[in-house]
Amino acid sequence: MNFIVFDLEWNQCPQGKKYENPKLPFEIIEIGAIRMDADFRMLDSFHEIIRPQVYLKLNYMTRSVITLKESDFEGKRTFPEVITDFLRWCGKEPVFCTWGSGDLLELQRNMDFYRIPNPFPFPFFYCDIQKAFAIRYEDRHIRRALSWAVDYLKIDGALGFHSAWCDATYTAMVCQHLPLDAVASNYSVDYYRTPRSRKEEIHLTFESYTKFISRPFADRTDVMKDRIVNSTKCCVCGKPARRKIRWFSDGGRNFLCAAECPEHGLLKGKARIRQNSQGEWYVVKTIRRITPEEFDALRERQLALRERRKLHRFAEAHHKH
Repeated sequence: MNFIVFDLEWNQCPQGKKYENPKLPFEIIEIGAIRMDADFRMLDSFHEIIRPQVYLKLNYMTRSVITLKESDFEGKRTFPEVITDFLRWCGKEPVFCTWGSGDLLELQRNMDFYRIPNPFPFPFFYCDIQKAFAIRYEDRHIRRALSWAVDYLKIDGALGFHSAWCDATYTAMVCQHLPLDAVASNYSVDYYRTPRSRKEEIHLTFESYTKFISRPFADRTDVMKDRIVNSTKCCVCGKPARRKIRWFSDGGRNFLCAAECPEHGLLKGKARIRQNSQGEWYVVKTIRRITPEEFDALRERQLALRERRKLHRFAEAHHKH
């Protein structure tokens, strides 16, 4: 197995979001990577600083975090030159590992900006080491900074952070504290490219939950009306589960519900509505088992949100009069 643990540093518009190129909000300026075998032994490394073509000066926020300065880019190669060598270095059928999901998104967005063909399969599966660390050492839900994990595992932090090569190296070292099956069995799916049709919709089953990624919808209001999106199937047996709490909005882009499987008990559904790179809407739905106490808390949350909306409508009506 060919694991590629990589990290990116990127810059953004120095004049602020108002003046950024909407097709490239974050421009990659450094790639660092470590190749590892199936036993998480480090075999090789890749590191290159990239000369920017869009944002030639560092944003003040970027400057405050990374160790690079403008003079470091002089004489360096551009992204199209570097990415070609990086992908060749990765070899055949690499398993990409990152700390979080952001790096893969920005890597593909930069490739699209420069019209570089996307070589990754669809669906694109990868290993999120931040998530794997949370599953092994936390409560599955907390997402820690890489520096926190390094400190927790008593890894020597002398290299420093916020350099692509250093952060890739630290991520590889964290991998060495994780069982291989914990990493491989809790893989993630990249959302930069989403299903284009019902046939391409993604259904995944994990140890403690199921995940579904839908086809795109032109209108956000159509998402939760879809019969597959709003269905509730047991995450254990896959059979339809009777809804006990209908889907309701949590006040943002998430919808929640509860259902019950006759064999496996109470379930919680969470549907996160997102926008893809084409501006279309899609949903990432997860279903997992919950306790009676979690069910009661979900019911209380629904009632509290309903009461809050009622008070808001009353205040608006009173204000009009």
